[in-house]
Amino acid sequence: MTLSKRLFDLCVALFLAILLLPLIIVLTLLILIRDGPPVLYISERMKTADEPFMLWKYRTMTVVDHDSGVSGGDKSARITPTGAFMRRYRLDEIPQLWNILRGDISFVGPRPPLRRYVEMFPELYGRVLQSRPGITGLATVLFHRHEEKILVKCQTPEETEHAYIRRCIPRKAALDLIYQRHRNLCLDFLLMLKTVFRKLPLK
Repeated sequence: MTLSKRLFDLCVALFLAILLLPLIIVLTLLILIRDGPPVLYISERMKTADEPFMLWKYRTMTVVDHDSGVSGGDKSARITPTGAFMRRYRLDEIPQLWNILRGDISFVGPRPPLRRYVEMFPELYGRVLQSRPGITGLATVLFHRHEEKILVKCQTPEETEHAYIRRCIPRKAALDLIYQRHRNLCLDFLLMLKTVFRKLPLK
């Protein structure tokens, strides 16, 4: 990560943390009142091919003893009404401002993968994770909705896993590598704007 990108991340993250503080308080109380603790969902992700970190998100699902892999149709019944609203506008990702301030992720980059997928495809993720992972990115903007349509049809964990490995990982990685070749602050800013306006209720 370049110094200019890191400074950009820090300045924007601090600004948003202050600006969104009232919303952060409201969402935290809403989850506590409607769904109960824990408020946060904390998951191990990979910063590089061999360096993990703990990613923070607002909890959007009911808690179970054992959970693994990506979310597909097999987990849809666990999404709470509060969680569905937050997911619709990506409000569940606000706590990742803390990850940005820590330097775990950037605003723009490949989505940080679970360790299991990095271990399945070490060569591929060794290349993808040469870019600092991010909250959004080229793959998020161009492929996220299509990925949701693929995974929502999956009714078992095995079906979700197969679909994600075969149909999602290669396409997302290809887009992440295109971003890697052309990344700059102007592109980052454009991708951030596209992410925000794609989620706003404009109708």
